[in-house]
Amino acid sequence: MITSAAVGGLAILMIGGVPGVVAGLLTMPMVAFALQRRQDPATRRVRERIIADLPFTADLMAACLSAGRPVGAATEIAANAVAGPLGQRLSWVSSQLRLGADPEPTWAHLARDPSTGQLARAMSRAAQSGAPVADVLMRVADDAREAARATSVAAARSVGVKAVAPLGLCFLPAFVLLGIIPVIAGLASTIVLP
Repeated sequence: MITSAAVGGLAILMIGGVPGVVAGLLTMPMVAFALQRRQDPATRRVRERIIADLPFTADLMAACLSAGRPVGAATEIAANAVAGPLGQRLSWVSSQLRLGADPEPTWAHLARDPSTGQLARAMSRAAQSGAPVADVLMRVADDAREAARATSVAAARSVGVKAVAPLGLCFLPAFVLLGIIPVIAGLASTIVLP
């Protein structure tokens, strides 16, 4: 809030007058919105790590469940194997399940985080319906891999778009100086001098 007010005040001072006040008043909410959307880098890294670990974790849990382990033990094995932020969250879930907590609210607590929401919702639905959890986890792993693939393709495509802007800034002055100014000078000389 303070930063957006400072930027708005700076716009008022730099432009001055009524246009400066209008620019300042328009700038303040835009800066506040941009700052509010900005995500903490540490939170972003944790979320990216969880998203990267999710397919392997779901596959590991599915393998443990297919081998006959209970959900709590499969969750604990996956938590120990993966470690990191996802491992910490799964370790909490496995400890709750081991202590006898109801699976639905335990997994629902994990669903609050968008990066673990898909896994938690699938496990909660499986606990409600009694569906085979291993099949559900395999679908979660496949969906997580597909989402990661789509994200990487989108990031690769955005690199090309981001590379165009600096090239445009380099070539635009040359285009204006070598292409447009000579044409305008030629037209001006024929119009001014009969």
